[in-house]
Amino acid sequence: MKRIDGKIHVAELKKMSEAMYGNFVKAVVDLERDILVVDAEMHADAEQILLEDGSKQNNLWGVNLYPDKFDTEDFVEFDSMINIRPRQQNMSRGVEDEATRLKIKQLIKQKVVS
Repeated sequence: MKRIDGKIHVAELKKMSEAMYGNFVKAVVDLERDILVVDAEMHADAEQILLEDGSKQNNLWGVNLYPDKFDTEDFVEFDSMINIRPRQQNMSRGVEDEATRLKIKQLIKQKVVS
């Protein structure tokens, strides 16, 4: 796992994806602290690291990043078990709130560069 406080190049994500899942990298974002953790075997692993570091559950969201689709709408996939949160009205593995999805995409766009 790698915590990204600054930036990461999409080429590095590509190497990570090839080593783990073939075409994508699991990632967790902390929308409050502007942190991205990538290259976890499971979203829950990255989530736990962030929780232990002081993140709040309500600010953490799991996504998959597809390096081959960088700079397209399909680069970020909203699909993680950690996203199921009835107390936040998120009943699926996706991210149902459009504003939250937009914040996640903006944070990832700041962190991942070509």
